[in-house]
Amino acid sequence: MKALVYHGPGKKSWDEMPKPTLIKPTDAIVKINKTTICGTDLHILKGDVPEVTDGRILGHEGVGTIEEVGPAVTGFKKGDRVLISCITSCGRCEYCKKGMYSHCEDGGWILGHLIDGTQAEFVRIPYADNSLYHIPANAGDEEALVMLSDILPTGFECGVLNGQVKPGDTVAIVGSGPIGLAALLTAQFYTPAEMIMIDQDDNRLEVSKKFGATKTINNRNEDAVKRVFELTGNKGADVVIEAVGVPATFELCELLVAPGGHIANIGVHGKSASLHLEKLWSHNVTITTRLVDTVTTPMLLKTVCSHKLEPGKLITHRFPIAKVLQAYDTFQHADVEKTLKVILVNE
Repeated sequence: MKALVYHGPGKKSWDEMPKPTLIKPTDAIVKINKTTICGTDLHILKGDVPEVTDGRILGHEGVGTIEEVGPAVTGFKKGDRVLISCITSCGRCEYCKKGMYSHCEDGGWILGHLIDGTQAEFVRIPYADNSLYHIPANAGDEEALVMLSDILPTGFECGVLNGQVKPGDTVAIVGSGPIGLAALLTAQFYTPAEMIMIDQDDNRLEVSKKFGATKTINNRNEDAVKRVFELTGNKGADVVIEAVGVPATFELCELLVAPGGHIANIGVHGKSASLHLEKLWSHNVTITTRLVDTVTTPMLLKTVCSHKLEPGKLITHRFPIAKVLQAYDTFQHADVEKTLKVILVNE
């Protein structure tokens, strides 16, 4: 088969690779129908995730069709259409029993990280019964479902739930890329009064208005802290969500949060950021971090199937999977190409 292979920081290629085979009886082999590229993949290519080694197939999102299942798999069979979770769960360890699937003792985020991932024609899924979801007959467009592999549960769990968004809150989201927009979409479950999007890309800010942002700030052109305090009666935002993953944006969140507020980090950080406790210690501020557990995926799948949530609007570009290198180039130059999410189609 062909696959997108990582060869060290800044290096990737579309290579011939062995088709995956069943290793454990709980495995499934899935033919990829559609997959995508994540901001985390870009962090890997920058060298921010050193656990990813030369020769690894990237990707942790997608929908596909079951090609083969191991003898211990009971919930799926050959020919089933499935949603692939970015998180692998054994379902039996201490962390899985707590619902912390991201810390599964034999799983967690391993696809495209510690084992070969989904930017390929086929992928092996460990613990298939706990790490795949049936695609309902009424699910509609498969492309939209790819957003359920990672970005929607990530934005919702790491941003909205960890940030404890409540009715009437002012929510500021730093970063209006796909993850920030996913947080914007799902925060509206809780009817916040204001949704302020902060970014340096005017196109993404315009898109965020269509998705429910009530105010936008281009912090390349204006002082985001001053503007947020003007909009909040000099109090700051109740919830600030970090959706970029660089020191400057996390430190910006520290300046934006109101007393008693929450800073919910989503971004993948490859460098340390300064924690200004000399200012925050007395402000009753809660700072949370999280790797997505995908515990909300079944609920989010229902909302997508009922068209209460339309993540397909995040898709801006489509490519045959064989043109994945072109797709990466488009995704990496989002400001020029006006890219949000790309879909890779395996015909």
